[in-house]
Amino acid sequence: MRVAFLSLGCKVNQYESDACAALFRERGAEICPFNKACDVYVVNTCSVTNIGDRKSRQMLRRAKRLNPDALVIATGCYAQTAFEEVSAMPEVDLVIGTAMRHRICDLAEAALRGEKPDTRVDIMREREYEELEGEGSCERCRAYVKIEDGCDNFCSYCIIPYARGPVRSRPMDSIVAETRRLAEKGFREIVLTGIHVASYGKDGGGFALIDAIERAAAVEGIERVRISSIDPRAFTDDFIARAAAEKKLCRHFHISLQSGSEAVLKRMNRKYTPARYLSVLEALRAAMPGCAVTTDIICGFPGETEAEFAETLAFARAAKFANIHVFPYSERRGTAAARLPQLPHGIREERAARLSAVAAELREEFENGQLGPEAETLFEKTENGFAEGLTGNYTRVFVPSEADLTGEIRPVRLIGRAEGRVLGELI
Repeated sequence: MRVAFLSLGCKVNQYESDACAALFRERGAEICPFNKACDVYVVNTCSVTNIGDRKSRQMLRRAKRLNPDALVIATGCYAQTAFEEVSAMPEVDLVIGTAMRHRICDLAEAALRGEKPDTRVDIMREREYEELEGEGSCERCRAYVKIEDGCDNFCSYCIIPYARGPVRSRPMDSIVAETRRLAEKGFREIVLTGIHVASYGKDGGGFALIDAIERAAAVEGIERVRISSIDPRAFTDDFIARAAAEKKLCRHFHISLQSGSEAVLKRMNRKYTPARYLSVLEALRAAMPGCAVTTDIICGFPGETEAEFAETLAFARAAKFANIHVFPYSERRGTAAARLPQLPHGIREERAARLSAVAAELREEFENGQLGPEAETLFEKTENGFAEGLTGNYTRVFVPSEADLTGEIRPVRLIGRAEGRVLGELI
């Protein structure tokens, strides 16, 4: 049996797709590129924005066009939140939301036999972390380890709590075991990821995120540990102190902001203020000088005034972010924000463009500040006479090299910028 996967959206989706592919491989299936004729197509859908919904539908239709006789499976967040809508698509043969992925092979085989398995799940009632046996998601020279699922925050703009359900934490022994397997395969950097990774352990078990970081870092062969996007409220005094003491933890933190206006944050149901966020940055930078902080910001949230947006621009400059992921607001059906008066799309896009220009200035300023000192760099690929890699604080650097440095961690001195690239030399 030939099976193809296409994963949309976040790294968690990619991790789950790779794990499901491993399950099919264990059953003897051949995993093929998505654009080839296959017996089964699995589209791991995204619903974080309207664009995610639309792309999910497009890819499901494309799968059926590639082979009208194939079994097309929709899984993931859009499949969960729009179960009826996706089930009604003539191109879709089987819908599996954000649970039951560990049974995907059995469900696919049943559907191929003409059966119609019941896959509807009330995700809000799920309380156990779903273990997906198989390989994790790997990206060049780093690997992702999912440690948590679900979110309890219910930000007013976000559909994901309804797609993923409540917080469920992965057992610590399972995290360590997977990290050990990845180290044995030669991976030297891992990224701990989840839907709301800061919530790891909040559902019981006696562990917290910093414990997972320390336990993963203690695995022999692992030299660098990163964490995915994290809520600013995770940075307690204890977390910062222990994080600073863990030398394998990369000095890069992607801390979600969403707005620099206190009034907008309140309407978003974000549970911190700009002042609290800045205090976190001050504490982090005092404990870990030179650390990079990147963030997400939404432009054009319902009711956002020009003055409130100006507060966000000023905050971004004051925070001195290394990079900003900028998103025009996208209303999500079923969320509280979708019921508010909406700003015109043109205003959302115009504000996103203005913030993106500020982000580019800040990124250049940050990268210029990295020039001179030595930086340990994990090289991801070598081509066209340059080795390309990432420093611990997530600065992408290009070093002249005829030798293939892929997978190596080498000391590099950052010496300049040219054509939007940071250039370095091996020490």
